Amino acid sequence: MSTRAEAFDRWIRSSFVDLNTELEELYFAQEERAQVLGVGDPIKERLRAEGHVHVVALLEEGNTGAGFDTAFGVLGNVGLYLAALRRHELTNPAREDRSPFPEASALALHVGVSLGMAPRFATAHLAMNNLAVAGVRKSFTWLPDEVLFIDENTRGILSLQTAADALMRIVHLGVSSPVADVLFRTTKQALQDVMAVNQRLFDRLDIQRFFYCVRPYYKPHRVGRQEYRGANAGDFSGINELDLLLGLCRANDPYYAQLLVDKMLFMLPQDQARLRDCMTRTSLLDELLRLGERHSRADWFQQNARMYLEICDLFGQTAAQHHDALVKRFIEQPAADLKEDKLPGLTASGPPLPVLLRSLEVLRDMRMAADRSDIVTRHRDVARLRALVDAGASA
Repeated sequence: MSTRAEAFDRWIRSSFVDLNTELEELYFAQEERAQVLGVGDPIKERLRAEGHVHVVALLEEGNTGAGFDTAFGVLGNVGLYLAALRRHELTNPAREDRSPFPEASALALHVGVSLGMAPRFATAHLAMNNLAVAGVRKSFTWLPDEVLFIDENTRGILSLQTAADALMRIVHLGVSSPVADVLFRTTKQALQDVMAVNQRLFDRLDIQRFFYCVRPYYKPHRVGRQEYRGANAGDFSGINELDLLLGLCRANDPYYAQLLVDKMLFMLPQDQARLRDCMTRTSLLDELLRLGERHSRADWFQQNARMYLEICDLFGQTAAQHHDALVKRFIEQPAADLKEDKLPGLTASGPPLPVLLRSLEVLRDMRMAADRSDIVTRHRDVARLRALVDAGASA
């Protein structure tokens, strides 16, 4: 890492967090907690000016060729800086046709294009690739609720990645393999871990602090002329590998394919490669249905199909838990108290909240294989597999 990149990183891990925390305490102490304009302006100016010095120095230095880790760190740091400027209303895509921070935009674009990623901070920067220094990870603030959110969200992602890794190994062994049971059990335990992490987060996270002090850093903002959506907790390949390998979602479904296209550049390059590979594989559901027509009475089919169905049920439960607990409690319900003028720009992905909620419900129900006539799900195919298992067991 270059000296300038190191200096920027030290600032992001120290004064940057201090200044954001000061501003959050000012906002939260108000009766109108969503009011940001005209509050803490001297602190905002210091945040802008201090970050600008580091950005200009790195822009002048250019591409040092120091490798992926350094470039990825610089992209994350300039992305965190731009996200904070957006949170504090020093920029807002609704009132601009280009970013008012050309140097930061140029740096983000340069590094983002060189890495093959969107030119803003991604989930990976605050989750699975968030390098801890002396036990402290990067964050926007020192607020306990943000730290809780980052850490538990990361634990959930790591567990989902473990589940996806195990399922991909089954693909290489074959779903009829007698040793697939080891991998099914690993997947099951990982999904149970996800549910435990989620429940712990829901029990401990303060709704008001999350809604007013954590969520706003994930808003869309412009980099150059282009508006980029905020980082999403699902911006890693593992969750989609589970969708595709289980067969609950399909890459040739226009709705789901568009989701994959929209998130691809928000993932690490290695995640992008994993997802592309996964899109070429036959799902475990389709493979079991094909084999079940002739082998439903076989011991290996009974064992593996039952374990597959357990995994499907668990995966659907995690999807329902995430949507019904997190989205409804921590976003939908507190948003109902906002004044009309604070609703635009509420969501990280950009569209109005009702539109976002409908799209999340569709994804939840696809993962649950719900019985819906208005969208395509694998409800009938999962039911057919259950019937094959039951018929084979009773024969």
